[in-house]
Amino acid sequence: MTTTIRAYPYRWVVLLAFMAVIFVNQILWITFASITGPAAAFYGVSDLAIAALALSFMVVYIFVSIPASWIIDTWGLRVGVGIGAVLTGVFGLLRGLGGESYGTVLAAQIGIAVAQPFLLNAITTVAARWFPPGERATASGLGTLSMYAGQVTALALTPFLVLATSIPTVLTIYGLLAVVGSLVFLTLAKERPPTPASAAGTEERALVFDGLKLALRQRDFLLTLLIFFIGLGVFNGVVTWIEDIVRPRGFSITQAGLVGALLVGGGVLGALILPALSDRYRRRVPFIVLALAASTVGLAGITFAGQYGWLLVGAAIMGFFLLAAGPIGFQYGAEIAYPAPEGTTNGLLLMIGQVSGILFILAMDAFKDPATGSMTPALMVLIGLMVVGALLSTRLRESKMIAGG
Repeated sequence: MTTTIRAYPYRWVVLLAFMAVIFVNQILWITFASITGPAAAFYGVSDLAIAALALSFMVVYIFVSIPASWIIDTWGLRVGVGIGAVLTGVFGLLRGLGGESYGTVLAAQIGIAVAQPFLLNAITTVAARWFPPGERATASGLGTLSMYAGQVTALALTPFLVLATSIPTVLTIYGLLAVVGSLVFLTLAKERPPTPASAAGTEERALVFDGLKLALRQRDFLLTLLIFFIGLGVFNGVVTWIEDIVRPRGFSITQAGLVGALLVGGGVLGALILPALSDRYRRRVPFIVLALAASTVGLAGITFAGQYGWLLVGAAIMGFFLLAAGPIGFQYGAEIAYPAPEGTTNGLLLMIGQVSGILFILAMDAFKDPATGSMTPALMVLIGLMVVGALLSTRLRESKMIAGG
């Protein structure tokens, strides 16, 4: 019996519904990054306590990622992503209702953090389930783009909203938005198309724990893990501390928010362009190498720029290339580890980035200049690590799946 292979137009509706809930989840994650100082003053806590609101996502991810991947790969998208959508909506609203109390905000933030791996670990699963191979990096890029769009919205908008209203009011607005995003997914998303989007979609896949073993035996996947450890850790560290990075140079919270927004906004543009080029030319590795090398230049700009204009240029370059490397890397990891489930490989890559994010965030705080608060020494170390990541990427071998079809 021959199985019909077809790409259905409804795949775009499913992808957009999926992107909606990721978008609001990421707004909730990075809400406080560009208002660290004012939030610390409002709640009467330290800057590190405010950073802990973002850090909690990384800690929780380490423990929830593998169970979330198992649920996605075993019970499907509707159940797995649905869990993430419900948690995002419920705890996002609770955070808004309890926005006067740091303890309540932290507790709700942890609930939102539990939702995150159910969403992010499904990016390549949505692409594989609904899209043909030649569109999958593009679909992964758009899914990742929704992450960046949520982050850029929070980074740019939050300082202006806080100045116009108050922190609890802003949290309530974001909570209501989270409910809307969650309902969009629960209403519109479907489990799978009537027939597979590719021949590979008809094959039996490895179970999640077998998939872990398969992935971790692949030399190129292990290298990809190490590259994600560096790249995602650097991004998490820089975006979490963006206000502390620019504050010693005399920049305001609105200026810090715009730097962070341009950092992530550049990634939105990069995630639209580079993954599509990767699909078009059926190559992954050259684009990963280019992205890591160029983003290192952008990080140097963030580290050393004394003028605001150059700071914005550095942020735009770093964001465009580093964040565009994410969806290409996710898809590359899924392809080289096949038949390991996409949710498993996606989850492993994201989890290693959360581990490094925790380490980098704490190290950046520990090594900042006690007199001036400057994070330049820590940023110089991150530049060195990015150089290592770029060199490691040249050792990757091209994906046979994309090259062959």
